[in-house]
Amino acid sequence: MLEIDPRSIFLSDQNQYIYINLIFTMSKVLNRPIRVLVAKVGLDGHDRGAKVIATSLRDAGMEVIYTGLRQTPEMVVNTALQEDVDAIGISILSGAHMTVFPKIIQFMKEKQLDDVLLTGGGIIPESDRRKLAEIGVGELFPPGTTMASIVAYIQNWVAENRNF
Repeated sequence: MLEIDPRSIFLSDQNQYIYINLIFTMSKVLNRPIRVLVAKVGLDGHDRGAKVIATSLRDAGMEVIYTGLRQTPEMVVNTALQEDVDAIGISILSGAHMTVFPKIIQFMKEKQLDDVLLTGGGIIPESDRRKLAEIGVGELFPPGTTMASIVAYIQNWVAENRNF
């Protein structure tokens, strides 16, 4: 298992070497950058957080596909399949998480995307996060989660579950 120290994610003068080494290490594991689809599903129009996450993932050496607003679960899964992503990140603030995530899981199973991480974040109560984890949704990040934690989680998951 590849363990990544979340403190080594951010680029600064004193740890630039660590950051570059981290990107190099992940590229060696996959022979390419990690590909992440970031999406906003439904009528939720608040996309600033999704854009911040997308930028942070890109800055960590990942290739990010941002779908924009008002996607359907089926559109998200079809895009994930077409773009051959390693992970799907859903930003949701609308309260529709108990509808959106199960639908995405359903479409992922239909399209046989069994080795793609489904993760996300937003306003999701802990009890709902546990229920969603039971059906196969990965870590769901509440407001205030550090970018380093999100990046490290995706990198570790991909290193453990995607072999190329």
